[in-house]
Amino acid sequence: MPEAALSPMAVYSARPTVRVDGAELLRVSELLLAMEMREREGGLSALELRFSNVASDPEGGAGPAFEDEERLRLGSKIAVYAGDASAPREIFRGTVTALEAEFPELSPPELLVLAEDDCQQARMARRTAVHRDVSIADLARAVAARHGLTPRITGFTDGVGTRVQLNESDLAFLGRLLRRYDGDLQVVGRELHVSPRGEVRRGALELELHSQLRQVRMVADLAHQVTEVTVSGWDPVRGQRVSAASRGASLEPGRGRRGAEVLFDALGERSEHLGRPAVTTAEEARALADAAFDRRARRFVCAEGTAEGNPALRVGTHVQLTGISARFDNTYYVVSACHRFDVVRGYETDFEAECAALGYP
Repeated sequence: MPEAALSPMAVYSARPTVRVDGAELLRVSELLLAMEMREREGGLSALELRFSNVASDPEGGAGPAFEDEERLRLGSKIAVYAGDASAPREIFRGTVTALEAEFPELSPPELLVLAEDDCQQARMARRTAVHRDVSIADLARAVAARHGLTPRITGFTDGVGTRVQLNESDLAFLGRLLRRYDGDLQVVGRELHVSPRGEVRRGALELELHSQLRQVRMVADLAHQVTEVTVSGWDPVRGQRVSAASRGASLEPGRGRRGAEVLFDALGERSEHLGRPAVTTAEEARALADAAFDRRARRFVCAEGTAEGNPALRVGTHVQLTGISARFDNTYYVVSACHRFDVVRGYETDFEAECAALGYP
């Protein structure tokens, strides 16, 4: 898959497009100084917009640009589009939750606008509830309905028994269950996406070093790798011990030598036993063992890079990194992304990605 051009034009504008309450306002666009949008696994994207807070008036004077709250105010709905300004792609949609005004002595005043995506409500409201005989899909649909989101759910239809939500937000509760069963949660626009981690693929692209990939740092680390994870618990209904062991279930993307293989060749067997989590069925023990092993295995090779600003480089993207070396050229899963724009460096995307395999030198 070759590296795709970000625009059909050799030179293009990548200034972000900002829409407030559905409208693209001239003053908002003209006075934007910087943008930063951060997202990570588990949901909740955060946005920072920095504006010059002074503007000319029709009489030839100047005054505050946004202090009248006609354009930017707490509670405003805001959307940001990035990439080629002639055909930008949405990278954020949410609500303004904070305003920060700066009035320095020797430079013009500035306004910092902070916003969170529509998962913010699920983060704030704590609840205590007992959910009897439910599936994770049922719980995700209930959370989506409670917060006005459209559910997009793949799998997780099997029952997980009775689950207690004790003084937890809906986001923390659902995230805790998904981590236990190796699931992923993201808010995309007004949609709540829930699916097994191994089935997440929010696009695919290639980045070549010294081309669109401006810099990258690679780490292959055996410190937290294991060759096996075991789990044990007690089934109170049958009155018997339950147990499971895992050597990996879903380690895509990427090809090459797995961390467990390299660990065994270098240091020998290393097993981890999970004794604290309460498990009551063999199915639950198996799911927990697989999730724990896979989380470690996927972090075997980690990449931290900066690319030319690309709105397609998002959490869940499968990114093929090339031009680095035989060991590190591979396909990685993006676990966090930061889209940045300022008037000096333009539009760039920082990202972190992981891969369970190391190539052959």
